[in-house]
Amino acid sequence: MNSTTTMTMTSATTTATSAMVSFGVTGLAGILDPTDEATAMADGSLNVSPVTLSSDWSRVARLLMLASLAVVGSVGNVFMISAIMVEDHLKKRGNAYLVNVALADLLISGMVIPASAILILAGMHDEYPRGICVFEWTLEALCFLVTVITFVAISVENYMRLCWPVERYIKLTTKRVTASVLSVWLIATLSVGLQTYLDLGPNLCNIDRLKPFRMTINTSGIISACVIVGVPMFLTVLVYARLVLRVRGAMRGSYKPPVTFNWDYELTKANMYSFFFFSIFWLPLGVTFCISVVKPVSPKIVIYLAWFALSKSCFNNLLYCVADRHFRSAYVKLFDYCCCKTTVSFSRGRQRGGDGRSSGDVRLRVHIIHSYASPASCRPAVARPNGRDVYEL
Repeated sequence: MNSTTTMTMTSATTTATSAMVSFGVTGLAGILDPTDEATAMADGSLNVSPVTLSSDWSRVARLLMLASLAVVGSVGNVFMISAIMVEDHLKKRGNAYLVNVALADLLISGMVIPASAILILAGMHDEYPRGICVFEWTLEALCFLVTVITFVAISVENYMRLCWPVERYIKLTTKRVTASVLSVWLIATLSVGLQTYLDLGPNLCNIDRLKPFRMTINTSGIISACVIVGVPMFLTVLVYARLVLRVRGAMRGSYKPPVTFNWDYELTKANMYSFFFFSIFWLPLGVTFCISVVKPVSPKIVIYLAWFALSKSCFNNLLYCVADRHFRSAYVKLFDYCCCKTTVSFSRGRQRGGDGRSSGDVRLRVHIIHSYASPASCRPAVARPNGRDVYEL
């Protein structure tokens, strides 16, 4: 009797242990490979949209966040482009590549982000027009490729400006710069068009929010990504590394660089910071795509990282304000200009006169809205006070 009872209890214990082990293995497999629809829905991915973010968030909070990003990014990128146009030391043909990067960022902050804000304002949370999604992420891919390729041109131009003699640098004519900028946009447009038509890469608009995201292995897509994205990034790092080594080697000798060289090198370092800043924002999304080839990833993570990369376009202009003195000075003057000051001067950098000011100052008298201008701002302009030009706008 005791032996029979013992055997029965042992059998029951073994059965219960097997059931627990089987349940544990099944649960672990579900965590490592969450292919069940219920798991994806429990993860909250169903409520995340690639256009309007998560519907679990407050509608007002999402609207304010996107509107703030659009305003800060658009105003900042306009300031960055304007600074290159008005600041004398930044008026160099090679800085047209910086304008190209700012223009790509302006398309993101001025078109993509406001489109999502409008959909949120219209109350479209879960269901959104597919055409809007395709427009947004196609434009983002285009601007991404334009920025990547332009960084190569910026690094090469910086190397030519700092390490080459003037006789060789002047070969970089305005026509060649313009042709290279147009070529960048042409290459990027063709690449994005082929990627979309042949479906060679990931498309966030095709993500099934009911299932974990897993990118299929596509040899053509991998090779295309390595050529179009990996090679330019590698070349940019290589050129900047060579530039820094040559400049530091020259600094250790008896060479005493002029002030303009130090200013150019400061702008070059700002360009390096911008490239590093760009890599920080886009690298997590690229790593996630690589992981999704071998292991499923939550759609929520992919969409959030895509928006994180998208926000880079709103803050890159602030980096130049912090890192370069000429951008900072131009931003301050442009801010004064926009705040309806009566006169704003942009120095030409010539020799100083007896009054302590640059003899090449150009003063702009501004009346934005005459009916709201102060009485002092409505005084007639003097033609040439102290030898400086005054322009009435």
